[in-house]
Amino acid sequence: MGNTSVYQETLNYLFERLPMFSRIGKAALKPDLTNTIKLCEALGNPQNEFKSIHLAGTNGKGSTSHALTAIFQKNGYTTGLYTSPHLIDFRERIRINGMPVSQQWVVDFVAKTKPLIEEINPSFFEITVAMAFLAFAEAKVDIAIIETGLGGRLDSTNIITPLLSIITNISYDHKDLLGETLAQIASEKAGIIKPNVPVIIGEQNDETERVFFEHSVQHNSPLFYAQSHWDMVRIKQDGRYQYYKAVDRVKQQMVDIRTDLSGNYQAHNIKTVLTATEQLNFLGFHLPMENTVAALADVKGITGLMGRWDWLQEKPIIICDVAHNPAGLTEIMAQWKQIKVNKKHIVLGFVKDKDVKEALSHFPKDATFYFCNAQIQRALPASELKQIAAEIGLNGTVYGTAHDAFNAAKAALTADDALLVTGSFFIVGEILETANLS
Repeated sequence: MGNTSVYQETLNYLFERLPMFSRIGKAALKPDLTNTIKLCEALGNPQNEFKSIHLAGTNGKGSTSHALTAIFQKNGYTTGLYTSPHLIDFRERIRINGMPVSQQWVVDFVAKTKPLIEEINPSFFEITVAMAFLAFAEAKVDIAIIETGLGGRLDSTNIITPLLSIITNISYDHKDLLGETLAQIASEKAGIIKPNVPVIIGEQNDETERVFFEHSVQHNSPLFYAQSHWDMVRIKQDGRYQYYKAVDRVKQQMVDIRTDLSGNYQAHNIKTVLTATEQLNFLGFHLPMENTVAALADVKGITGLMGRWDWLQEKPIIICDVAHNPAGLTEIMAQWKQIKVNKKHIVLGFVKDKDVKEALSHFPKDATFYFCNAQIQRALPASELKQIAAEIGLNGTVYGTAHDAFNAAKAALTADDALLVTGSFFIVGEILETANLS
């Protein structure tokens, strides 16, 4: 027990001592790479010790990075994965071969770097990036898959020189930080494009295409569009899997894919992953298609991915999804519409810096809503959410916590109903942590 309490104290120090975006929002961001560079220099520049793949994008980073991780692991490569935010435990952010770093490792790292933390005063995100880089260097990973936290150009992760850069897609999110137009947002994400490093664009868009093209020409970086390389047709779907025919447009070959990534939006991510594996084979890795197919069928099992159109229960249906911006919510609402049940229930909460009215416009008016807020400063109070929702004709009840909202919704479910939990990583995380599903 002793160790767990020391770990908890260590986390409290990180969460409370350092400015944390999930807690306080914009004020936590350090708009340059100085701190990360200083931290990593003091740690011996671990970011130069391993090969990496760098991912940016508004949505889809998590699914894409976990799918790539599953493929590398399936082929026997020691694989590091850095993601954010975490859903239940901080250590989800830093995994090696699907396993989070140990509690003791985190405790030792913070004890060792405390003087440095006190001197530099980094943000929470900056210290976790340095922590991940050191963990991957110590484990001598064959490849590290690194997600940006926010944006790209000034994101703390952007001190690496990867073998491959991936930009999943561009849509509106964090407008106050990244820009008001898709082209401005694309320009921030394009900041991860490095000289002579190939870059894959997951989804094309007229407003952003020029930005990526110009950045790639400037940096002499070969540019690949996943949509031009692969076509995907879904042939069926059940509670756990989606089944696709994937067509390689260049080689004119067809591949059968079954995946446990069950959101409709995963078709985009899988095209991106397939395009990436081709590039990675070209760069000297050995990732045969049969292993890619096997890995895509078990991404959640291999990597521990949670919260992406996750079926927590089949009767009555309970699903959770971390979608939290208009583009992500549009996708999941289209899929939610396809579920034919007697009555629909939605547990919903947002953080303050989202375009909540725009996000809510995608929700169905005939569902029963359970409004709540996560236990963080940045959460939009549930009472405010209820008010905004009422203005556009969505009705429901306010609950003190996500846990209370979930329990109330669960109690109201009949066998022919369905429940969706969405709106924020933090809502989904709190519910996954406490959900008692029977």
